[in-house]
Amino acid sequence: MRRQYHFMPDEDGQKAWDVRRLIELSADLPVEEVPLADIAEIDQVYWFDRDHFRPTVRSVVEHMALIEATDLAHPIILGMDGRVMDGMHRVAKALVQGRTTITAKRFAVDPEPDHRNCHPADLDYSPTPPDSRR
Repeated sequence: MRRQYHFMPDEDGQKAWDVRRLIELSADLPVEEVPLADIAEIDQVYWFDRDHFRPTVRSVVEHMALIEATDLAHPIILGMDGRVMDGMHRVAKALVQGRTTITAKRFAVDPEPDHRNCHPADLDYSPTPPDSRR
């Protein structure tokens, strides 16, 4: 599996968190059941945009495969404001399965980002050890 990042715009461009680090930092956080209806990104453009990541048939099929392969046994990771920092493919799988909740770990205070003022294409996406989280 290639390295993954969580991105969020800020006043200086994009900030990014390495998902492997988010998983490590959230290891001891309590697990909670979160209503899927509370996850705002479900009704927002998330994986795609007009300029860099267009929703071609190929890119949609690639995400479908990731959704199918993901394991709901792993809680998603939420930022302190409830945004998904890791696990949107798990959220999508839960939706497809008709679930109303998903397990999650939530940061009380967001960790510092690994990168600031960055562009997704400029980051390292080298493979990481196998992990079924997506």
